[in-house]
Amino acid sequence: MIMTKIVYGFFYLVSLLPFRVLYVLSDIEYLIVYDLLRYRRKIVRKNLVTSFPEKSETEILQIEKGFYHWFCDYFFEAVKLLSISEEHLKKHFKVNNVEEVEDCFENGQNVAAVLGHYCNWEWLSCMGLYFPDNRVMGLIYHPLANRPFNELFKRIRSSCRNGVVISKQHILRKLVEYHQKGLMSLFGYISDQAPKWENIHLWLNFMHHDTGVFTGAERIMRKVNDAVFYVEMSRPRRGYYTATFKLITKDPNSLPEHEITCRFFALLENTIRKDPRYYLWSHNRWKRSHNEFNRRFEVVNGKVLEKSDFDS
Repeated sequence: MIMTKIVYGFFYLVSLLPFRVLYVLSDIEYLIVYDLLRYRRKIVRKNLVTSFPEKSETEILQIEKGFYHWFCDYFFEAVKLLSISEEHLKKHFKVNNVEEVEDCFENGQNVAAVLGHYCNWEWLSCMGLYFPDNRVMGLIYHPLANRPFNELFKRIRSSCRNGVVISKQHILRKLVEYHQKGLMSLFGYISDQAPKWENIHLWLNFMHHDTGVFTGAERIMRKVNDAVFYVEMSRPRRGYYTATFKLITKDPNSLPEHEITCRFFALLENTIRKDPRYYLWSHNRWKRSHNEFNRRFEVVNGKVLEKSDFDS
């Protein structure tokens, strides 16, 4: 508890610094992370080379350095949310097509927003700035192992008006609770993580890789009949972001199984290819192969089981 307060207090003080100072700190961090520590350089390079086989070594290097610059910016931009005023944030963060989302609310339908680890996804916790106060806005999160930093990022993600954070284990229960209270909600699902073996129920082509993906978010959207939007993030310049809501469907159960997930990954790939620097290339996303999955596992009644367990 004491360490949690120390970590929060320190980064709150950091957040009070103006953007120009934070970016100086970020530039220093870049030199340490990229040149000195060489943080995950092998993973990043491998992911870039295999995702862009058509690009030259020079082009790959440019994307790589651009990624590390943005990656360092990401942390300081996230910390800035602890103290930034709504007026100041609105100058740096724009949301497009709010009226389409609000139209769903007016018609009694909640909204699910699917997004990837592209641009600064932490800032999406501030979408409530553009909606009426009686809407619930939030991000679903996977708890961090480090408790002080887990609490720090929970505070970051709930620092803006109407913002809440809910762990993925509790989201369905909370959605039902909000519905019973008559509260309209929008929750963001970051849906491009690398799932554990037992959570892989779909393989698809993503960035030139046969990729195992989560489908749990889609199952929740179908169960509660949410309108589904893809959130496309862009970064016009340093310190400025734009989020654009793009409708996937207002009737999730009218689409074939896994269609929402497939459309999301197609949209995300299109976003990444516009400017690859802002994707989370340091994540070892393709560490699990389809061939190994087929050797070791079998899907029985919708559950992924190890073949040795299944045979016994």
